[in-house]
Amino acid sequence: MALVRLFAAARTAAGTARDQVPGGTVAEVIDGTVARYGPDYAAVLASCKVWLNGVEVPGDTPVGDDDEIGVLPPVSGGAA
Repeated sequence: MALVRLFAAARTAAGTARDQVPGGTVAEVIDGTVARYGPDYAAVLASCKVWLNGVEVPGDTPVGDDDEIGVLPPVSGGAA
């Protein structure tokens, strides 16, 4: 199972910062997070970037037990 790390609004919607989620590809793991965390999380996920081991990859990329998937919502802010 891949380690999924959730940041910012994704973490808030899921209620956790990290989880182990089964799946053979990035898309399967992400689908597993949607099934686990529900519609509020799915709404946040729609605007997120998904990275595998620090690199943005397509959903059909295979994952293994040593892989880390990051779910990163858009970041805003800065000095006014």
